[in-house]
Amino acid sequence: MGKVPKTIKNMRKCICKRCPSYTFACKIKTMPANVMNLIKGVDKTEHHEGIYCAYEKSHCIDEEKGCICGTCVLTTEYSLDKKYYCTATDGK
Repeated sequence: MGKVPKTIKNMRKCICKRCPSYTFACKIKTMPANVMNLIKGVDKTEHHEGIYCAYEKSHCIDEEKGCICGTCVLTTEYSLDKKYYCTATDGK
């Protein structure tokens, strides 16, 4: 598995926010922290809700409701081979 850099460019390509596992409740709950992360700088952030292949598993998602990682351009660009980065550490 390739390492996905924590960049704004990659964040723009990320489709995690469209995933069925990333519920509306999670979007609302994590919005303030995600905005603060953008202000702080994504490369300086330890955790971010979204772009889980670059950071780590979600602190909000607790149920796998469908995975779209395989359709994300980051999967191809960085030779990713796992599913559900949102619920597993290091894609395991």
